[in-house]
Amino acid sequence: MRILLTNDDGIDSVGLHVLARAMVPYGDVVVAAPDTEFSGAGAALGALHLIQPDVRRVTLDGIAEAWSVSGPPALCVMFSRLGAFGPAFDLIVSGINPGANVGRSVYHSGTIGAALTGRNGGISGIAVSQAVAGFGIEGQGWDEMLIGQRWETAAAIASAFVEGLIADLPTDPVVVNLNVPNVDLEDVRGWRHARVGLEPPRKVASATLEPKVGHDGAFHVRMAWGDALELPPDTDGGIVENGYVAVTYLTRLQNDFRPDMVGAEATMGHLLAR
Repeated sequence: MRILLTNDDGIDSVGLHVLARAMVPYGDVVVAAPDTEFSGAGAALGALHLIQPDVRRVTLDGIAEAWSVSGPPALCVMFSRLGAFGPAFDLIVSGINPGANVGRSVYHSGTIGAALTGRNGGISGIAVSQAVAGFGIEGQGWDEMLIGQRWETAAAIASAFVEGLIADLPTDPVVVNLNVPNVDLEDVRGWRHARVGLEPPRKVASATLEPKVGHDGAFHVRMAWGDALELPPDTDGGIVENGYVAVTYLTRLQNDFRPDMVGAEATMGHLLAR
């Protein structure tokens, strides 16, 4: 069993190191993670005809092989699929992300984007995220929020899930989104299947343009954070807020036929009529 570890917070993230060491009992662990933070990168690869990624060997305590990549986590996964880091991998594990990746943050999370990219190559992936004090903003946690973060709780839960998963890998690759409360393991109330909600626990409430002094026509974007939200208890965010691990299995994007799009299709059809 070969397991690739990555994240969107960068190679120096404590959460990545703790999670990687928790995976060691299950196979050959290779870490390939961005050299800087790429939170919010989703499944982006970058402009492949322009970027010239730089890959460097790094040393991580307890990990035999680790690399930093000057690109987003999905690019790390793509390179792994193409053989840059040795033989094929059997599983992608991404995280631990500081900040719950729930609600709409699922669409933008680089942590989840890495797992989605793995599935594109036929590899199952697990995205592991953990709530932070102060709720985080849109699935992201600032450094000052991470004092006392209980990384070991999320690592232990991910380890238990991986143990069962690799004992009976699904024939159709799966993307698992695990969101863990930020409490000691004995204080986790259990786990629940969740539906993906619409909102994160705390969101960006507004964005305004502020003129940049001395630069005509240029502006700073000043963002304001909204208040903490009370989320529906059956959603991924609500379940984590109530002290449970939220488990969601993320589906592939696929066409959803819309009978209410007749007008747009008709005008396009008129343009293309021969």
